[in-house]
This record gives sequence, structure tokens and C-alpha cells, in this order.
Amino acid sequence: MSDVRRFAALALLVVCAGCAANPAPPLPAVPAYPDFMYPAVPGAAGSGPSESIERGWRFLQNDNLQAADREFSAALGRAGFYPARTGIGYVALARKDFAAATEAFGSALKAAPAYLPALVGHGQALLELNRDQEALDAFEAALAVDATLAGVRQRVDVLRFRGLQDLIERARSAAAAGRPDEAVRAYEQAVAASPESAFLHRELGILERRQGHTDAALGHFRRAAELDPSDAAALIDVGELLEARQDLSGAEAAYRRAAALEPGSRASARLAAVLERASEARLPEPFRAIPASTQMTRGELAALIGVRLEGVLRTAPPREIVVTDAAGHWAASWIALVARAGIIEPFANHTFQPESGVTRGDLAGAVRQIVARLASDRPGLRPALTEQPAIADMTASHLSYPAAAAAVAAGVMPLLEGGRFSVGRPVSGAEAVEAVGRLRALAAGSR
Repeated sequence: MSDVRRFAALALLVVCAGCAANPAPPLPAVPAYPDFMYPAVPGAAGSGPSESIERGWRFLQNDNLQAADREFSAALGRAGFYPARTGIGYVALARKDFAAATEAFGSALKAAPAYLPALVGHGQALLELNRDQEALDAFEAALAVDATLAGVRQRVDVLRFRGLQDLIERARSAAAAGRPDEAVRAYEQAVAASPESAFLHRELGILERRQGHTDAALGHFRRAAELDPSDAAALIDVGELLEARQDLSGAEAAYRRAAALEPGSRASARLAAVLERASEARLPEPFRAIPASTQMTRGELAALIGVRLEGVLRTAPPREIVVTDAAGHWAASWIALVARAGIIEPFANHTFQPESGVTRGDLAGAVRQIVARLASDRPGLRPALTEQPAIADMTASHLSYPAAAAAVAAGVMPLLEGGRFSVGRPVSGAEAVEAVGRLRALAAGSR
């Protein structure tokens, strides 16, 4: 045998002896790194030294990192053998050398972008480096290859939730700090990440509404109510925006749904108000113009009381009255109603004079009659009919003092500057509307 052949045989014996001296252990019953994914050698990777991959994996799961690294490095033999690169990445991950692990997994993915073990390992390494979004991208790419990876899906869910929480916190902090544009951007990102979250749509809608972006706000409120049919607050928000647009039928529908969810809530009050608005929208134009009137007329006051206090007037015993000048007037039906109830009396000549102006003394007379009607069922209102508040420009002997005193004592007509009542001052439409509103509150039992 030649010297060369003897040397080769000796070298082979030495290698075999080394192999026999350090055999790969079997996989342990409890792997050291159960979250790692075996870097299998797919057909596309060629016929590389898969035995070294298997041996390296066994060493790795027995926590013999030095031997595992040696085996995976030996398997690199051919450039681009990405299972071996992946194995080296897992060894670095086990050593907590996350930067080296990221580099190794990245190198493997350059050769095989859809290689599942490298995608999973890359995500784990990036996660350890607090590069959450990149880790999420890697895990989502892994799920795109194999959607059955339950552990990976769980990591994705956690990362999405964590990212969503960060976005929500950023959005709320920016809103509280008076940075609405930044807050809107953060909310929009949160909605994109979790489009089925009703509360995100509602919070974004509130912010958009504050900025005057009512179209966007309305869309988000509607989506919130769609996603969470029990969200009465979102329905109220929808109703308020529609009401502001004069879409009273749409507002009514939203308030009805909200009131059905939470009876007696703010929705019920809003529903009653919008129903009244809808009803008043069908009334004659002169009635709708009352709030802007600079000089209230007797016909307007009769209509205002007749519409807004109809229930109170209907309880009064009807009287036979004669009014000769109301026929054909737009407020004729209400003039007859208030006259029969004794709230506004016709003049001695049986005329009502619906176009005559109303003074504060006239309004006080109507107020006193209504308070007296309410006091018949509400003892708490009776003192207002007998109290004698100090009025700077009137004495108790003044013909209009009882009416003015009752209006002041009931809280319906406040005194003016210097404690004066100014009985002869003309009444504006807005002033009359306020007074009738206070009478409605008394009728509702708020006193």
C-alpha cells in the first residue's frame, strides 16, 4: 500500500473515531427549545448534508449549543444552503445573540423568502429586539405559507393587540393634549388594524365631530352602531348630527332605537324634542317665525301657548266665549283655545285683536293664569300666587302687580335691571318662548 493510500485510510479512521466518540444524542422527551421550528431540507434545497442538519437539531434540543453550531456550520458546505443558515440562526437565538440570529435568518430568507422555519425564527429574533412591527410582518408571512400554525397565530394576535393598544393610547393622549390631527391619524391606524372595533369608530367620530368634520363623524357613528347594535350613545350621536342637518325623520329613527335600548335616558328626551320639532315644522310659517319676532303679538302668544301647553289648556273647564275678529287668522284655532281656557281674555267688545303687541304685563297675566291652573294639582306652586316679591317699579296696589308677582315668584319671568319689572315694555318672541319653556318645565313637575 502506498504512503498516500495509508495516509488517507488513517485520516478516515480518525474521522470515524471522532464520530463514534461524539454521537448525536436522541431528541429529549422535553426539548430545550420547543418554540423553534426544525429547519427541514425541502426538495428545492437540493441534496445538501441533511444528516448534519438532523444531528445539529438534536444537539440544539439537548442544549448542546457548541455541538449544534458545529454541525450546522458543517452543513453549510454549499453556499446558499438555507436550512443550515436557519439552524445557525436558531443557535444564535438560543444564545440570546439576537442580532446574529436576525442576520442568519435574513440570509436564509434571501435564498428562500417563503422558507417557513426561517420566517418563524426571524419573527422570534425581531421580537426579542423589540422590533414588533417587523416581527409581526414575519409571523404574518409565515401564516401566509401555513395558516395552521397555532403558536404563530397566537403571537400575531398578541402583537396586533399590543400595537392596537399603543395606537389607542397615542390617539387619546394626542387628543387630550390638543393635537387633534395627530389623534385622528392614530385612530385611523387603529381602525385599520381593528376595523370591527365599534368603540374605535365612536371615539374617532367624537374627535371628527369636534373638528367640524361632520360627514366623517356621521360615518363613524353609524359604523359603531352597526358593529354594536347595543351602543345607544352612538345612536344618539347619529341622531344629533342628523337633527342638525334638519333630517328630522332620520334623527327620530336613531333616537327611537337608542331609547328602546335605554328607556328614560337622554335618548328619550332627544326623541321628544325632535318629535316636537317635526310637529312644529308642519305648523304655519308665522308660528315658526315667532322666536325671531322683535314684537310679540297676541295672536302669536296664543299660538305659542296653545301649541306648547296644549295639555294644560285641555284640562281647563271650557267656557262659552265670543271672538269676532279671529276668523281667517292663521292662529284662529289657538286663539279660541286660550280664550276658552281663560288664559288670554278677549276684550270687552269681543275682539281679540290678534295683531296687537304684547307687553310684559300682558305676558305676566297669561303666566299667572297658567300657574293657577297648574297649582290646582300641585300644592307646591300655590305660594307663588300669594307671594309679594319686591318690585322696584311697582307697588302692591298696582293693577298688574298680582300677575307680575306670580310670574316672578314662580320663576317664569325674572326681574330686569335694578329689580324692575317694566310692565309696559314690549315682549320679543324669544322672551315669550323662554317664559313658555319655563311654564312647560313647571307643568312637567320639575319644580
